[in-house]
Amino acid sequence: MNTELTGVIVTFLITVLLAFPLGKYMAKMFSGEKTLLDFISPAERFIFRFCGINPNESMDWKQFLKAMLTINMLWVVYAFFMLLFQSHLPLNPDGNPDQTPDLAFNTAISFMVNCNLQHYSGESGLTYFTQLFVITFLQFVSAATGIACAVAVFNGIREKTTNNLGNFWSIFTKSITRLLLPLSFVVAILLAFNGTPASYDGKDTITTLQGDTVNVSRGPAAGMIAIKHLGTNGGGWFGANAAHPLENPNYFTNMLEMVVQVLIPMAMIFALGFYIKRKKLAYVIFGVMTVGMLILVVPTINWEIQGSPAIAHLGVAQPTGAMEGKEVRFGPAASGYWSIVTTIISTGSVNSMHDSAMPLSGMMQMLGMLINAFYGGCGVGILNYYIYIIIAVFIAGLMVGRTPEFMGHKVEAREVKIAALVTLLSAFLIKGGTALAAYIFTQHGSADWAVQPANWLNNPGYHGFSEMLYEYTSSNANNGSGFEGLGDNNIWWNVSTGIVMILGRFLPIIGPIAIAGLLARKKYIPESSGTLKVDSLTFGLMTFAVVIILTALSYFPPLVLGPIAEYFSMQ
Repeated sequence: MNTELTGVIVTFLITVLLAFPLGKYMAKMFSGEKTLLDFISPAERFIFRFCGINPNESMDWKQFLKAMLTINMLWVVYAFFMLLFQSHLPLNPDGNPDQTPDLAFNTAISFMVNCNLQHYSGESGLTYFTQLFVITFLQFVSAATGIACAVAVFNGIREKTTNNLGNFWSIFTKSITRLLLPLSFVVAILLAFNGTPASYDGKDTITTLQGDTVNVSRGPAAGMIAIKHLGTNGGGWFGANAAHPLENPNYFTNMLEMVVQVLIPMAMIFALGFYIKRKKLAYVIFGVMTVGMLILVVPTINWEIQGSPAIAHLGVAQPTGAMEGKEVRFGPAASGYWSIVTTIISTGSVNSMHDSAMPLSGMMQMLGMLINAFYGGCGVGILNYYIYIIIAVFIAGLMVGRTPEFMGHKVEAREVKIAALVTLLSAFLIKGGTALAAYIFTQHGSADWAVQPANWLNNPGYHGFSEMLYEYTSSNANNGSGFEGLGDNNIWWNVSTGIVMILGRFLPIIGPIAIAGLLARKKYIPESSGTLKVDSLTFGLMTFAVVIILTALSYFPPLVLGPIAEYFSMQ
């Protein structure tokens, strides 16, 4: 067990050591300074000329959002029709069928918004063509969209007074050509050399040592798995995701995938400090996020190592911890760590089945998604944390009787209303969706052609409620992981979670960019002795308190009905 814990600690330290220089590189890249990958600029210029884009054109916050939203809507339409007719397209050696309209609706939205909620199994639900030209494509562009939106907020903070948040197309393109593609190439090679498939062959027939014959799916998986983690996407090439031996062959690839999925979200924090020349602010944000992560991950690892109290009451020893739903090659410590990092950021990939986690471990996974700002996804983690900062600035201003200020700009009613609206709507989507699903399930016990409530839950009582709560929490947080005891491939879950995913993705993006744009064009107020120092430990603690209080007030009741009640029922 000491070896397992050492592996977790080493994994985290490697992530930090890589994130710091990557953050510095990202700050230089977006500032237009010289970097090692400047040789890519001719290809970028060709893309801009071909698309008729002026990369130097300035954009205010409305123009920036218009560009971002229109291209994303185009992608979702493209993805929907590709999935709807995938059996008629090439690269389908296994003969997989078209997706149904409701499933194609859910899948197209899911990958466009960086959620990657999968109501299908990768081996049978997609063809190689749609895996590559829909799923992998969307995993690149959705991650680049989040990064571009974060840089827009950085631009608003950086300048004293400006109406220019940068050019969406320029930042978006560079995020792919100079960051996501090069890193994905390196990770894909490492995965391929460790056993992840990278061919276009169809299923292979294997005879096991017991003499059984099984068909094993293959395909060009390594590249897709690389960007799924680097872009905090999380969709699995295989149905079992990173618990599958071909998607995550050994302990090295397990560490690699844990490192790279946190790498860019963590590097974005350091990039903020270098980009706006306020490194102390970045360190405070990193400290708050890291403390939050540790508060979630340490108890989770402990509960998974200790095992199930219900089994312990039977007098059965659990020397290897709670191993239901886990891979023996990884163990409970690495699985517990993965389950938290994949939910505090928006990856959602799994190397164990979250449905089998201890009740309070499941609650910690949900808390990571409910907060959605401890590192967070590519770019959007900073955006979510920015909302908490605005609320903390407002509360701190009320406490000392001063007009709230952030980075030399007055935070007034309009900005606070936007921040409050984003926070409240997230709670409404999660709790409203869960309440409605629970009502439908209890009122319609027999199967129905539209919602099929009788087939929803494999687990009754508290855990069944947790499965529904987790699904909407994951959808709103653009996470995509699930408690897979829930039967979710039906019209109700496909349509309802699709709607939640769109709102849960774009409201927390529109809000921060609007706030940054509104603040940036206000008159700059130089710092004085009475200025609230947002790069201080005191303000860091204030922001952390706001995060905890808002989450507790919003979500304590449903958590009591689900994982907390299940925990006490096992004692």
